[in-house]
Amino acid sequence: MEQLVEWTTRINANAWGPWMIALLLGTGVWLTIRTRFVQLRRLLFALRLLRQGALRRDQSEKDVGDISPFQALTTALAATVGNGNIAGVATAIYWGGPGAPLWMWISALFGMSTKYAEGLLSVRYRRVAEDGTMAGGPMYYMEDGLSNRKLGRTLGLIFGIAGSLTALFGTGNMMQSNSLALALNSQFHIPFWLTGVAITALVSLVIIGGIKRIGAVAERLVPTMVVLYIVGALFVIFYNYNLIPYAVALVFKSAFTGQAAIGGFIGAGVREAVRRGVSKGLLSNEAGLGSAAIAHGAARARDPIRQGSIAMMGTFIDTIIVCSMTALVIIVSGQWNSGLDSTALTVSAFNTAIPFGGAIVALGSALFGFTTLIGWYYYGEQCLEYLFGLKITKGYRIVYVTLTFIGSILQAENLIIVWNVGEISLVFMAVPNLIGILLLSGVVAKMTEEYFKKGKDKEIT
Repeated sequence: MEQLVEWTTRINANAWGPWMIALLLGTGVWLTIRTRFVQLRRLLFALRLLRQGALRRDQSEKDVGDISPFQALTTALAATVGNGNIAGVATAIYWGGPGAPLWMWISALFGMSTKYAEGLLSVRYRRVAEDGTMAGGPMYYMEDGLSNRKLGRTLGLIFGIAGSLTALFGTGNMMQSNSLALALNSQFHIPFWLTGVAITALVSLVIIGGIKRIGAVAERLVPTMVVLYIVGALFVIFYNYNLIPYAVALVFKSAFTGQAAIGGFIGAGVREAVRRGVSKGLLSNEAGLGSAAIAHGAARARDPIRQGSIAMMGTFIDTIIVCSMTALVIIVSGQWNSGLDSTALTVSAFNTAIPFGGAIVALGSALFGFTTLIGWYYYGEQCLEYLFGLKITKGYRIVYVTLTFIGSILQAENLIIVWNVGEISLVFMAVPNLIGILLLSGVVAKMTEEYFKKGKDKEIT
């Protein structure tokens, strides 16, 4: 087992090395140029769409699809706003210093254009499945969108296999139930097995209703949990209001000069700040992984541009807002150089201003973990249906909830193998998806230009 830990750790480090970060970030930069900074020029348009959806005024009932455009966004957010927003941000600061958040923000800015392209293409090239539901995502826009159909099919197969593994064994399932159980045990002393039973039962109740129930639950739960977490974070930030200018200045200064991390014992240079900030930001918002495109492909939407615009708000909410809250709490509280890491660092930061701050983090971790579990169930299901058809759905559901329970009770040191396998499989999702998006960037650019040239965005008030 020790050898396996070493191997998977080494492979994971190489998989998420500079080349992968360059590919993810480079794709975002290229799409930003091709769409002429659509994430900035059309941000107000996207915000109007978001407001309409939140107020249930998006008028999508007559459109083809399974869930509303807003439900598609919250389902995607359910899968992305997870423990990476709590533990991942803390780890980025632990290893990369207080400058890491700036690079997280930069990656999110360019990641918004990537997520825009994913949402657009998922609606443009989606299909109607055998059971009448919509089937969309990278598998379909690569196979049907690329002129070389054989290449598209190959890329789709690679993505489908990697997506299935991630949903079953990686970041989408066992890692989330494990973090959830650990958070509740450390804060409330709830036994791991009891959390496992409860979370397995709740996940089963939701996923048995398919994407419509998943979307309905996500629509209510995701906005609530995000708002509650933000309120708690803002309390800590404004409790230390006099340190806010110092914290912001420290982020920008450290991003370009490097700053001591890990309690001051190890210096974090600029390179480490960049690597940790970009990688954790992209792992958190999943821009470029292609996972969110699966949810957006199920939306009741006739307009790919609108759904792409809604999709890019997922990255904005996940990283620019939620991850920023965690980062600022850690920095203004002064805990960033305490020597703590992961969730323990975030808990310590919250506890400096709120007596029950640890409870807020634990409950946030539980809710974030739960929504990620239901979101990634759907992703895995769609990947497997692409590979094997509808017949595999029932068996997959049983295996998924079983692994959810197993993940919650695995607390040994060798659990890092699960984390490594999960993050490695994400690379095998991202690479074919990014290749597909780059090859289809001309389609994205042309559709975007034509849409806004005709002034169709002015129809949304």
